[in-house]
Amino acid sequence: MRAPTAANRAFTLAEVLVASTISAFIAVVAVGALRAVSDGAQIVTRDTETVTEVRFAARMLARDLANLYRDRDVRSMPLVGASQGSGDGTGAFLRFHTVSRANARVGQPEGDVYEVEYILGRSAFVETAAGDQAGSSTLYRRLWPNPDEDRQPGGTLTPLAENIDAFEVRFSDGRQWTTEWPEQMRSLPQLIEVTLATLTPGRGTAVVETFMVNFPRMPEAADAAQMMQDNAPGRRDRQPAQGGRGGRGRGR
Repeated sequence: MRAPTAANRAFTLAEVLVASTISAFIAVVAVGALRAVSDGAQIVTRDTETVTEVRFAARMLARDLANLYRDRDVRSMPLVGASQGSGDGTGAFLRFHTVSRANARVGQPEGDVYEVEYILGRSAFVETAAGDQAGSSTLYRRLWPNPDEDRQPGGTLTPLAENIDAFEVRFSDGRQWTTEWPEQMRSLPQLIEVTLATLTPGRGTAVVETFMVNFPRMPEAADAAQMMQDNAPGRRDRQPAQGGRGGRGRGR
């Protein structure tokens, strides 16, 4: 009887089990590697979105502050704010009037002065307008065309960034820094420093955006009147002549 050759020799049971074990091990390693790559890609995507949101919110707030509405009547340019952890526990916010050339609503009559407010966390207005759908760490922007002090604050509420852990605002009057600027101040601070910070999900890396806005001092009413008087036509002709006595002697 002729022995089986290598061409028609069948695999033994042991060989099949070893091959199956190796294949299963390779499959498990490959699935684990793919899952790690997928999780890493998701973390990078979330981190990128978080950084983008924080930077976008910071730039929008800085732009609104740079376009702050200025008026000689302090009642026409209110600025009120409180940093996180200060005040009466209502949460961090910053409210002021800004100038914008782009209409907030299509086809609606409105001027170029808007009331804008940045709010962190829940407030009575946020809960009513947003339905309390987002968490207390969401930074909102409220834009109110045609603000009127005789009406309740309104406008459009827009979430800018989520997972905000810190919304800190500091105000300087030129002598000291404070974390509150109440309505009783009836003036603008010289400097405002804003810090937005968040912890990115997954790695716990802090994303921090800090900027400072300077408000040049507006001339007082007396200074403005003096400037207008000095720049009036014919002002130089009315200047008193040097050596008054000599002038009067020549007149005689």
